[in-house]
Amino acid sequence: MKELVLKKCNKCGALVKVLEEGSGKYICCGEEMQTVVANSVDAAFEKHVPTYEKVGDNIHIKVNHVMEEDHYIEWILVKTEHENKEVILRPNDTPEMTVPYEKGALIYAYCNKHGLWKTVVE
Repeated sequence: MKELVLKKCNKCGALVKVLEEGSGKYICCGEEMQTVVANSVDAAFEKHVPTYEKVGDNIHIKVNHVMEEDHYIEWILVKTEHENKEVILRPNDTPEMTVPYEKGALIYAYCNKHGLWKTVVE
């Protein structure tokens, strides 16, 4: 399964989800945007990596993270072979979602301070 590709501007913080990566560069604020790599920031793994529980034909996803005004999970995205399902979150929301179970699905969570985190559905 293809990984989610994100590009981030180091100046303004703009974040771009790439649907199909070409050979060109992604430019923002006059500089090349950097590829965001999941689980690569030095931060508490257990507070950022999404977890899931299989419930019937679904999985219930949670991120054990604070949801404060200045530090929160911005979104959770589940990528399967056929589609992406995403929930956009705001401070004080509960960082959870439920989707149909699909072995091999990729679950991503994005923290506004610590970037991209990922787990694979077994």
